Amino acid sequence: MSLVEGRIAELGLTLPEVVPPLAAYQPAVRSGAYVYTAGQLPMVEGRLPVTGKVGAEVTPEEAKELARTCALNALAAVKSVTGDLDRIARVVKVTGFVASAPDFTGQPAVLNGASELLGEVLGDRGVHARSAVGVAVLPLDAPVEVEIQVELAQD
Repeated sequence: MSLVEGRIAELGLTLPEVVPPLAAYQPAVRSGAYVYTAGQLPMVEGRLPVTGKVGAEVTPEEAKELARTCALNALAAVKSVTGDLDRIARVVKVTGFVASAPDFTGQPAVLNGASELLGEVLGDRGVHARSAVGVAVLPLDAPVEVEIQVELAQD
């Protein structure tokens, strides 16, 4: 077990299987020293545990937990192309989308769920730039979607 996966286990979490694509794309692609993930929904065992808009059907606290799940799914996607999460030199960028009720403006707090998970798992290597964007709707009526870009350590 890698050190990163050991840390995930210490947090009481399990690195999931890669979420299969919903359309014509790959969950993650490597280009040189970088891995780019597709947007990851908060799928758990093949389904969304909650659907709807944050600030309406979904509370900000629920959405923050869902963002953690998205980040864990993104790490699984990274592992699928690297074979080893210990190869992550750093998380470069996190982009998060929050399906938001019209008056909801707490997108950054929701995306803290993903950012905090990456920090807990990767330490200083998890510090990143980030965008938190409110949108009208996401695939499958998901409340949140997260994509990450990571730089790999030299081979």
